[in-house]
Amino acid sequence: MKKLKSITMVLALMLTVGVAAQNADDQRIMDDAEEAKQEMLTKDSGLENYFDTAEGYVIFPNVGEGGFIIGAASGNGVVYENGTAVGMANLKKVDVGFQIGGQALAEVIFFETEDALNEFKTDEFTFSGEVSATAVKQGVSENLNYNDGVIVLAMPKAGLMADVSVGGQKFTYTPMNELDQ
Repeated sequence: MKKLKSITMVLALMLTVGVAAQNADDQRIMDDAEEAKQEMLTKDSGLENYFDTAEGYVIFPNVGEGGFIIGAASGNGVVYENGTAVGMANLKKVDVGFQIGGQALAEVIFFETEDALNEFKTDEFTFSGEVSATAVKQGVSENLNYNDGVIVLAMPKAGLMADVSVGGQKFTYTPMNELDQ
């Protein structure tokens, strides 16, 4: 009986530490997302209108991308609905073509409508090779238009990459209420 209590205590402790570590990672990503948002607004204050009026958006504050003929990218982000964080997201990208180098960037995806946001949340959301991100720079917000209810912006942070390729991005979404389980 004493061994059973000890095993139960150890398992409970491991579960608590695991949840706390997950929450700490999520909190770091959320803090990084807010910082990335502020950097984007500093580069173009006109983006505030999109943050304020979009049905939702997801910010991937630290996306790593690299390639030599075959490329890949990965990052974690925060999903916001009407300005409130509602979940976490994961981005994976694979492509093939002329590409060389590596870079770190922040990416934001704006969703114009509830339908576009809900489609993202289904875990069926992908971007094909035709979708490209607009670079965040002064004045970019003046010419932004939603394409099928979505706008994608990227803000390079470090590195250099030449890329003419075809591929796609796949996203997964986890609601906040499922993160603690």
